[in-house]
Amino acid sequence: MLNRINRLFGIQYPVIQAGMIWCSGWRLASAVSNAGGLGLIGAGSMYPDVLREHIRKCKASTSKPFGVNVPLLYPNIEEHMKTIVEEKVPIVFTSAGNPATWTGYLKEQGICVVHVVANRKFARKAADAGVDALVAEGFEAGGHNGREETTTLCLIPLIRDAVDLPLIAAGGISDGRAMLACMALGAEGVQIGSRFVASEESSAHDAFKQVVIRTDEGDTQLSLKQLTPVRLIKNKFFRDVESAESRGASAEDLKLILGRGRSKKGMFEGDLEEGELEIGQVAYGIRDILPAADILHGIIRSYNEEKNRICSFENFNL
Repeated sequence: MLNRINRLFGIQYPVIQAGMIWCSGWRLASAVSNAGGLGLIGAGSMYPDVLREHIRKCKASTSKPFGVNVPLLYPNIEEHMKTIVEEKVPIVFTSAGNPATWTGYLKEQGICVVHVVANRKFARKAADAGVDALVAEGFEAGGHNGREETTTLCLIPLIRDAVDLPLIAAGGISDGRAMLACMALGAEGVQIGSRFVASEESSAHDAFKQVVIRTDEGDTQLSLKQLTPVRLIKNKFFRDVESAESRGASAEDLKLILGRGRSKKGMFEGDLEEGELEIGQVAYGIRDILPAADILHGIIRSYNEEKNRICSFENFNL
């Protein structure tokens, strides 16, 4: 299963664990990397000294490649980038901002740069900025999302036709069937978040993990579109936002409702009513908490099984 993504990152399987805030610390990143994928540390929920600690612990726990995900809207972005360069992190995934701001600097330091996009316009901007690869994230994804609400099924071929960079699919992927579908649409790898939230090594609170594996169809919805769109599990906080939006709340009103530390309260501290619970639509199909290596290897097994099943089909003659 070698392609441009494997070669770019030096990994066995083209499976990337998403750098999710409050869920993706060094334990999860190193476990995924040790299992043959690419683990990412989620820097968006870390102070610079905490990020440095996680990078060093990850280095001590794996000899395999790993990376750091950095939301470009992070307030301490300069300190994060300095830490990444000083600690010689080989791969950086950037998101939620203009890739032109940091891509050149990172590449000058010999760092491989990947940027997350949700539409064709920003895919082209990222390519012009010189990134090495793209993540195309569809509407199904958990966490922050594109305003266009383009699904993964539509987005992957759209981006594939627009740019010729190595392409990673994200959004709604938790098993090998979805991985194979994304590869057929033009992706060369997949980034998976929600399935790894429900892993033993995830730093998410156990109460949050338990809610994830109980999530059913329709239990998540895109919210806070006037600020930054984010897919949430429906709880009291979600309903408070929904009620405010139905009354015509302004962006400033919503900022007051959101407050500070809302995602930490939900995903890291386990407040299931007042916390922000970010997860993807695919959570309805996740029913167990497993070691990250078992999750990754299960994805690859089901990919191969589904590929063999498809290959057994008869050709359709014109």
